Amino acid sequence: MTKKYDTPLLDELEKGPFPSFVTEIKKAAEKNPMAADLLGQLEKSYRDKMTYWKHGGIVTVRGYGGGVIGRYSQLPEQFPNVAHFHTCRINQPAGLFYTSAAIRFCCDLWDRFGSGLTNMHGSTGDTVLLGTTTANLEPIATVLSLNGFDIGGSGSALRTPSCCVGPARCEWAMIDTLDITYEITQEFQDELHRPQFPYKFKFKIVGCPIDCNAAIARADCSIIGTWKGPIEIDQDKVKDYVKKGVNIQEEIVNMCPGKCISWDGNTLKINNEDCRHCFHCIAKLPGALKPTPPFGAMILIGAKAPFVIGATLSWVIIPFMEMKPPYDELKELTRKWWDWWNEYGKNRERIGELILRRGMREFLEISGLEPIPEMVKEPRNDPFFFWKEEDLEKKPWEAWTK
Repeated sequence: MTKKYDTPLLDELEKGPFPSFVTEIKKAAEKNPMAADLLGQLEKSYRDKMTYWKHGGIVTVRGYGGGVIGRYSQLPEQFPNVAHFHTCRINQPAGLFYTSAAIRFCCDLWDRFGSGLTNMHGSTGDTVLLGTTTANLEPIATVLSLNGFDIGGSGSALRTPSCCVGPARCEWAMIDTLDITYEITQEFQDELHRPQFPYKFKFKIVGCPIDCNAAIARADCSIIGTWKGPIEIDQDKVKDYVKKGVNIQEEIVNMCPGKCISWDGNTLKINNEDCRHCFHCIAKLPGALKPTPPFGAMILIGAKAPFVIGATLSWVIIPFMEMKPPYDELKELTRKWWDWWNEYGKNRERIGELILRRGMREFLEISGLEPIPEMVKEPRNDPFFFWKEEDLEKKPWEAWTK
């Protein structure tokens, strides 16, 4: 196919040392008229300094309320092949393990029904198929279903749960991230496919505190593998690291947030009672240090990008939960949170923002949890705290003094 539009502004984005999305769209445009018109409209947007997309409203597959992001062009006469340019989200396999046949299937599907452009993977994690028409949505969903795929989450719904590679490839995984992700996906099908929340809700599961999936920064509920036993030390291997040039004092001891590590030049010691389980020392000295059972997960809540308020990191709600199939404790707790959020949440208010607005006390009450030091996100700046009469009978401060 010959070049349909001149794109001098987009051509500038191909210059420099890094790969460009413009190059990929041009490749697709050689055989796909939708991608070709996408280049034309995008060039016009850059030239006029305004977008020519309008939101598609509610457009989806029958039986689903989410998974399709509707998008229409404001210039359908000028760029007819992108008059509709809907995006489909496909629920990715746990850990992003694909066979080459599965990837070829997705690409062939999109060459047939869409623009040929994909995003592997979006911030939620889905396989994202960019650009198709309303008429093609039902055939796409049918073909996906017949081949073992399902549509992912979008809108004010549970977003597609995602995880790190976990025990499939990583020696540090302390929970089965793949099984947890699959179980959550199967359990919460209604919440995933039929938007019913005040806003989006994301699960992200990682096998250890290194957090390869960035759960603590992106997930409304972060499930992070952790341990309860002492950190096992191989002193000979520690000395091997010293011989290789590792400065134990500067890189390990001084970087410990719990100040629980000491080094006398010959022996490394760890006061495990003060350990924050941050995993820094273990990651810096693999093989020399390793966590010991019992293994489980920290449950955190509240991460999000800026919207109603600024970006937030999630904070600890449960410092240790045994993650044994079918994970009923996690499922029951999640449903309590959702019931409360559905009742009190404002439109487009994430659950972390609701906790900040209504208060941690109320959140813990509906969760059936007692306050513990690990839940403290930052020191209290309000000098007044008013106890309820039933709280005084429970003497909750005893948990802080034991």
